[in-house]
Amino acid sequence: MIPSNNSSPENLDLVWGAAAIGRELGLKNDRQAFYILEKGLLPAKKVGCQWVTSRHAIRRYFAELFPGAAA
Repeated sequence: MIPSNNSSPENLDLVWGAAAIGRELGLKNDRQAFYILEKGLLPAKKVGCQWVTSRHAIRRYFAELFPGAAA
């Protein structure tokens, strides 16, 4: 039996594409998302020609930026 871990594909909660990542962040347009991704301002990777990140990575990133804001 294979031990379970939190990095299994069904637990990653991935967000694919700059536009989808931008919507996840509440950005006004796709250009803003492309800018922050290309500048490396978010925890994301380019896979082929598409950006990908996880909702968990985004939450962790902002929790570290604003440590007292977590509810």
